Amino acid sequence: MKVTLIAVGRKMPSWVGQGFSEYARRMPRECSLNLIEIEAEKRGRSGSPQRWKEQEGRRILAAIPKGDLVITLDVKGASWSTEKLSQQMERWLRDGAGVSLLVGGADGLSQQCLQQAQQSWSLSNLTLPHPLVRVVVAEQLYRGWTVVNKHPYHRS
Repeated sequence: MKVTLIAVGRKMPSWVGQGFSEYARRMPRECSLNLIEIEAEKRGRSGSPQRWKEQEGRRILAAIPKGDLVITLDVKGASWSTEKLSQQMERWLRDGAGVSLLVGGADGLSQQCLQQAQQSWSLSNLTLPHPLVRVVVAEQLYRGWTVVNKHPYHRS
C-alpha cells in the first residue's frame, strides 16, 4: 500500500521536511509514505478566498493517484485514536488500494475535494499550522503501523 500526503504549500521550514522524512523513512516498503506538494494560490488584494481554494482544490484532485481511497484532513472529520487509526490502516492494507490524504491551504479544502473523499479525519479540534500537520500525520501513520505490527513504539 502506498500512502500519499497531498498538501498545499511548498516553502516549508527545514524542520518540517526533516520531521516528515524521518517518519516516512521508518515506514516499511509495504506501507510507503510519500508527499506531493501543491503550489498555493497567490493571494493578493484582488481575488477571493473561495476562488483561491477552488484553484488549489483542482490541483489537489489532479494529483490524486488513480484508484486511491481519498481521505480529507478536516477539523469536521472523525477523531481517531491511535488504535482506531491502526484499524483503519489494517483495512487499507487489506483492501490493497493506495490512500491519498488531502491537506488544504490557508483557506481549507475546496468543496470538490470534500465531495471526492470517502472519509474525513480530524487530527484535533485545535487549529494546527499546516506545516505541523505534515509531521503529525507522518508520525501518527508510523505509530499506527507499529500498533498493527505489535512493535513497542506505541505504549497504550
